[in-house]
Amino acid sequence: MTAVATQRDEPQPDQVNTALDLFEGDANATIGALLNELQFVRGQLALCGAGMSVGFTRGWVPTFDSEGGSNV
Repeated sequence: MTAVATQRDEPQPDQVNTALDLFEGDANATIGALLNELQFVRGQLALCGAGMSVGFTRGWVPTFDSEGGSNV
């Protein structure tokens, strides 16, 4: 299985439980933290896109759209 295929798989139940355990089972706090992390990663992706030339990446440009169709 490739890394790309692994990223598209659903989270494993142990990953979900681990995330929930970090916030003592509070699903709202867990989701809020994950959304904050997503916002941070998107900001880092924007910086990456602004700082890299297309020639450096051989035509690849970062995108915010996932191939899974979810646009959170």
